[in-house]
Amino acid sequence: MDKQSQETKLSRVEVEHIAELAKLNLTDEEKEKFREQLSAILEYAEILQHLDTEAIPPTATVLPLRNVIVADEVRPSFPHEDVLANAPEAEDGCFKVRAILE
Repeated sequence: MDKQSQETKLSRVEVEHIAELAKLNLTDEEKEKFREQLSAILEYAEILQHLDTEAIPPTATVLPLRNVIVADEVRPSFPHEDVLANAPEAEDGCFKVRAILE
């Protein structure tokens, strides 16, 4: 590894700025740990930027494409009594839940 790749990419001030944007309260030890880890990620991304990818076509996925749509099939549904059997509360054939909006 050359000297440039061993240099840390992020300063402590930059880590503090990132932490502020993410609304994180970090200790001094955490700031140093994240500075090292984030710098390593940036260094790795820089290495990837230098790879020759001209012969590789752009792809959205490495998996083969397949259709997962299933045709609708009309069939009887479960009886209301069975569906509501384990409901804590039911009213007029529907689940009754506590209001969450005030």
